[in-house]
Amino acid sequence: MTPPRKGNKTSSPEVHEARRRARHRHSSKRITVEHALADRERWKQLTRWTRRRETLPATYRAIANLVSDRTTTG
Repeated sequence: MTPPRKGNKTSSPEVHEARRRARHRHSSKRITVEHALADRERWKQLTRWTRRRETLPATYRAIANLVSDRTTTG
């Protein structure tokens, strides 16, 4: 996901303002994804999972849901 292209110096103020708003929307979406990836990295103890492997996917989904709930309500 890449940000919108930058306008040139002769672009109207409306173009610059539209770009600023588009960049803000883009960064708001991107930061949610980046935080989710960082949260996954914080759960490194799951790499040393010693319980039954059948329960790992359910545990991982539960953690992902908690992270998702936190990002939508926070």
